[in-house]
Amino acid sequence: MSKRFLSRFPLIACCAIMAATPLSQLSAASKDDHTCNCSPSQTSKGFSAVAKTATPAVVFIKVQGTPDTQEAQGNPFQFQNPLFEQFGEDFLKRFFGGSTFGQPQKPAPQLSQGSGFFVSPDGYIMTNAHVVKGADKITVVLNDGRELDATLIGEDPHTDIAIIKTEGTEFSFVNFGNSDAMDIGEWVIAIGSPFQLEASLTVGVVSAKGRQNLRITDLEDFIQTDAAINPGNSGGPLLNLDGEVIGINTAIVSRTGGYMGIGFAIPSNMAKNIMDQLIDKGAVTRGFLGVSLQPVDKDIADAFNLPKPEGALISEVVKDSPADKAGLKQGDIILECNKTPVKSLQSFRNEVSLMNPGADISLKLNRKGEIVNLPVTLGTATNTLASANGVMQQLGMEIDNLTMDLSKQLGYTKGEDGVVITKIKPGSPAALAGIRPGFLIQAINHKKVANLDDFNEAINDLDNKNRVLMLVRQGNMTRFYSIKVE
Repeated sequence: MSKRFLSRFPLIACCAIMAATPLSQLSAASKDDHTCNCSPSQTSKGFSAVAKTATPAVVFIKVQGTPDTQEAQGNPFQFQNPLFEQFGEDFLKRFFGGSTFGQPQKPAPQLSQGSGFFVSPDGYIMTNAHVVKGADKITVVLNDGRELDATLIGEDPHTDIAIIKTEGTEFSFVNFGNSDAMDIGEWVIAIGSPFQLEASLTVGVVSAKGRQNLRITDLEDFIQTDAAINPGNSGGPLLNLDGEVIGINTAIVSRTGGYMGIGFAIPSNMAKNIMDQLIDKGAVTRGFLGVSLQPVDKDIADAFNLPKPEGALISEVVKDSPADKAGLKQGDIILECNKTPVKSLQSFRNEVSLMNPGADISLKLNRKGEIVNLPVTLGTATNTLASANGVMQQLGMEIDNLTMDLSKQLGYTKGEDGVVITKIKPGSPAALAGIRPGFLIQAINHKKVANLDDFNEAINDLDNKNRVLMLVRQGNMTRFYSIKVE
């Protein structure tokens, strides 16, 4: 099992805002940019109306199972989190259950809990994948006190979405709203079961949108909110003032494990896409392009003679991938996808991943100063060892060629061969094995690796083995690491 912490500003600040700021007529005024004439009492009635309609659809989830053995081995969030140094060891803990964070303990059966909500009248419930991970038995507690057994329909750890189902009909349920239509500053309502306090409602605003690179999930586009969220809220809905779900509460930032003012929710548009696939076929298929990307910063823009930093630079093209077949090349800068500007690597990756395999996309590229438009037919992303990218995702690593600058920075001697590990995902098999950024991979399963091409070839020769043996150098020390790939 696991838990996730994230947070918000002190409650007194929220109360002050609520008392001093008259609200718009639900969500319309902020969109129309009109001054609202609503009184605080009218605003509170709007909150109450949402509570009456949405609360019966929110459930408390009790999960009996075995804790995640990875978390039992120690702190999975201690490496390569951009906010770690700022927020400390409690950053991005799971929302519920588990043992004391960072205290290695022997896994044992336990009861954990979270939240969820009905998405249909026939018993389908959405929650977080980490809420039901490793579950042997799932029980949902309805708002009227009934306890019903539930079964897992499907889960997607890449987005932390899961669908469970309980038998019955005519359940109260909530509809999905358009998360893209929400503006920063709009009011939102969170409902869940923090600390096992069922059907708790809190109010806040959308603090930011498109939060990425938080290392919470593989595919991130979080809505940030200051609505009070605490352990146990995980999997509950974040609603707009029309009572529509615009997010699934997933994580908090916290030094204490409780509410501090910053919470993150998976946007409803992403969640609904995953939900439809899980209900339809119990699994998720994703579009696959087959490139490794890096951001275009000012230095890269200057080196490529770009007028400004924009797009995503292709650092590697996977052999025989859709990108390779379409003619994409290393050094191309992707400027647009389907006439939409590429604003960040994560947003582009999300867009491609949420497309269906076989979908046709149009890419606008900057190729050595020349604008090139290329059509690409996406392939299917899988969890097999079919490509180096797939293995790297499963191991939780990102790698790059050992450049002269990296050699100087990391202290490697001139002419030393290998590929350097640039990032390690917290809690991943690589992190738990003790591998760190800056390590130099020199061989894969006894095959020498001098560059990315050698690495890809070695990975593709694994023949679906479930272990990767890596010869890794750190400074003046060299050792083998054997890592299991699930």
